[in-house]
Amino acid sequence: MSLTLVAPQTEATTPTLAPREQEALRHIAAGCTYLQTARQMGLSKHTVDAYLRRIRAKLNISTTAEMTRLAISMGL
Repeated sequence: MSLTLVAPQTEATTPTLAPREQEALRHIAAGCTYLQTARQMGLSKHTVDAYLRRIRAKLNISTTAEMTRLAISMGL
């Protein structure tokens, strides 16, 4: 019987987020609403929504809880 070892998926395989995407993610993970995040970043809430949609698409996640977990793991 042969065993095959599979390397765990690492952060290096995670797509890179743009600085503004990281900032938006940090605010959402801290519990801010889209509107609060937009005001703090000097953007419209639609732009914040676009950033967060891009994050979800890049990382294949669908919930705010997953985004929060990701932000914590990234040290944001």
